[in-house]
Parts: sequence; C-alpha cells; structure tokens
Amino acid sequence: MDVTTREAPRVAPQQNGVTIRPAAGRPLWVDHPPWAAHRASPMTSPPPHKLFIQGVTREGKSFRPSDWAERLAGAMSSFRPEGSAGGIASFIGYSPYCVPRVIDGVKCVIVDEALRGVEPMAWDFVMHFARDNDLVVIEPDMPGD
Repeated sequence: MDVTTREAPRVAPQQNGVTIRPAAGRPLWVDHPPWAAHRASPMTSPPPHKLFIQGVTREGKSFRPSDWAERLAGAMSSFRPEGSAGGIASFIGYSPYCVPRVIDGVKCVIVDEALRGVEPMAWDFVMHFARDNDLVVIEPDMPGD
C-alpha cells in the first residue's frame, strides 16, 4: 500500500461490521471458569520414588570409566513419559527417568521408579548394571518416614 494514498485498510469480515455470536448464548469468557469449582482432591498417590546409583563400589573404589553415568543415562534416554515432546531435537538430552548428576562430589545416576512402569526391561537393565558392577544404590528417606 502506498503511504500517500488514503485507502481504508482491508480487514477481515468479522472486523468490518459483522460480529461473531457466542454459541447457545454462552459468554465467551467468564471470570470464574467452570472447572475452578471442581477442584481435584489432594493427590493420594505416593510421591515418585527415586534411587541413587553412586559411582562407588561397595569396597569404596571409584567406578571406571569416568563417564559411566553419562553412558548409562544415554542408553536410557529413549525411555520418556508418554506425550513428551518429539521433533527433530528430541534425541538430545536424557530421559527424566534416568539422569546423571554429581552429588557431594560423587558421580551418580538418579533413577525414577516410574521407569519400571514404562519399560520393565529398561528398569532391570539399570538395576542389574548396578548389581553386576557392585555399585552402591541408595534409597533416600521419604518425607514423613
């Protein structure tokens, strides 16, 4: 459009005197949505249970290779919650069920017990890895225990 011309801008029909009516007389927006009145009851399921696999053997030796935690978590990276984001970069990153961390200077892998429900064979793989390599597995105290 030439800025020197004073034409009326073209607009969509609903903005040019035609209105869109709400369906069945319902308002398009209310201050208190209907779902606010139906608050969910407090969760009765227990919080997620997590295990910590430490990179230390039961004899107190550091586990080798030094990147074992990243390798184990990388092997489990394809096991993700249903409906998690996909796309071209979905392979980049760890699964939320199996995450490498350094805790108090010790390499660890935090394993969420939900992995057992998603893929029991993956859960067995991780647990057998810890057992076969004689790694320390810690179950943190749950709140209220």
